[in-house]
Amino acid sequence: MKIILASNSKTRKKILDSLNIKYDVIVSDKEEVADNSDPRKYVEELSKVKAKSVSEKIDRSDVIIIAADSIIYKDGKIYQKPKSIEEAMENLREFSNCKNQGITGVTIIDMSNRRNVTFSYVTDVYFKRICEEDIKWYVKHEKDLLKKAGYSLEGTISLFVEKIEGDFYNVLGLPLGMLYTKLNELGYRLDDFEC
Repeated sequence: MKIILASNSKTRKKILDSLNIKYDVIVSDKEEVADNSDPRKYVEELSKVKAKSVSEKIDRSDVIIIAADSIIYKDGKIYQKPKSIEEAMENLREFSNCKNQGITGVTIIDMSNRRNVTFSYVTDVYFKRICEEDIKWYVKHEKDLLKKAGYSLEGTISLFVEKIEGDFYNVLGLPLGMLYTKLNELGYRLDDFEC
């Protein structure tokens, strides 16, 4: 059985690589639009769009498609990738001394059994108070500044994170524990996908 990752995200590929499983990458070419204001339904909807788009490109049945979409969410606001350093700085000011949530929606399409599963997962990320000098230092030194609302937990933002409740990998873009649970429910184990 082959996994198709419906994402060109370096982080998601790195996560799957760590499991030593075989997979290919096919990226969706559909416009990613969701109208839902509920953050969990929003990412679930986008993951479905990606998965369906990729499924239409595949003419074999021995594959599992995994599509995901991630956001950062706080106080009714969805944070996407910042478009500028100034926007990233403003995001950090808003996250300072507060909780934000990493939310990932995942859709799995089992082509061989014609089954679909969609779910979302939430991880709470608690930030310490970040002073303006530290924000300026951060934007000067963080290479992943314009990703994921202005921070990546793999980067220097860890200096300012007080604690995380939930799956660390979820904030990176793929909730591994829940993904494996859902694959188990579909009847699969990791050795079904070994290199």
